[in-house]
Amino acid sequence: MSTSRRSVIGAAAAAGLAAAAAAGPGAGAAHAKPGEPSAPRRARFGELADGTAVDVWTLSCGGTRLRVLSYGGIVQSLEVPDRNGRLANVSLGFSDPASYEARSPYFGALIGRYGNRIAQGRFTLDGRTYELPRNDGGNTLHGGDRGFDKRMWAVEPFTRRGETGLVLTRTSEDGEMGFPGRLEVRVEYVLDRHGDFRIDYEATTDKPTVVNLTNHTYFNLAGEGGGSVLDHELEIAASRYTPVGETLIPTGELERVAGTPFDFRRAKPVGTDIRKAHPQILYGQGYDHNLVLDKGITAEPEHFATVREPVSGRVMRIATTEPGVQFYSGNFLDGTLEGTSGRVYRQSDGFCLETQHFPDSPNQPSFPTTVLRPGRTYRSTTVHSFSTE
Repeated sequence: MSTSRRSVIGAAAAAGLAAAAAAGPGAGAAHAKPGEPSAPRRARFGELADGTAVDVWTLSCGGTRLRVLSYGGIVQSLEVPDRNGRLANVSLGFSDPASYEARSPYFGALIGRYGNRIAQGRFTLDGRTYELPRNDGGNTLHGGDRGFDKRMWAVEPFTRRGETGLVLTRTSEDGEMGFPGRLEVRVEYVLDRHGDFRIDYEATTDKPTVVNLTNHTYFNLAGEGGGSVLDHELEIAASRYTPVGETLIPTGELERVAGTPFDFRRAKPVGTDIRKAHPQILYGQGYDHNLVLDKGITAEPEHFATVREPVSGRVMRIATTEPGVQFYSGNFLDGTLEGTSGRVYRQSDGFCLETQHFPDSPNQPSFPTTVLRPGRTYRSTTVHSFSTE
């Protein structure tokens, strides 16, 4: 752990509940000592339209506090300290279940069965064509109109040496949203003694199917409701990206980022090239593209991205086992959604870095496969590490 991280966590702990009180949702709860996990706590968050109760679980460890909903596996808030030890929620979201159910653009959600887009809502596997709901124009986005983000999850808490977390499970039945196979899904959300946030995904199936799980947290390291993220400095170890057509489906090519707005190999502010008249920027109304990570698929998570927010001093580093990441600059936030701070979200008030296999892989034989077969286990891990400068 860096010296700056230790000093910030120490300051946050010394500030006690006074600092926590200014941090937003859930801030009145006791804060764990640096490096010391507290037992997960459950509370009622509210109810869905059909009366289903939604719980919120709070995890605290290593100076980080995380709140997760049983609905959608949603990261409802993620609090980390700035360089002065002040905690703030750095994820976008809502304060009530109704907003998540009716209006959410996937804030904080656990995404499945298939993260990102599948062209024309269909794919062929082993000679059979499967039809999916078309919820993004003529395409399928994030598993369909009732993907994993709109399902209830069973939640089991745990605390072990230096870690605290939640095990989220659900069964996606054969044919759910048109996908074949009975998929058993297990996801762990974990905070460790350094305040790192790790997500471990596992899935098995009884029939050949396709799987691509991710998390859709929108970040703003200045603090939720803190305005534009265009001044955040972003660095991504990706020399290529997958260009898209007008409906944001990949063309199948892997193009070099050199000389394009997608070159984040050296850190630059998110807004540096976002208004350039590049055809890909016009298609996405900003960034909404898969970057091909130089590291490729790895057995253990490897670092690929660093984000710095200069005013607060917060730094987020991300490691993953996945070969790609969808960089989304919050292009469709339009000022109609009120967040947990009571402020409205406007374009580029948050960004997403969704670790993943590539969009439309089931229809792109040159892309890394997303096929899962009986007897095999899908596994993926992503780690978000926080520090200050």
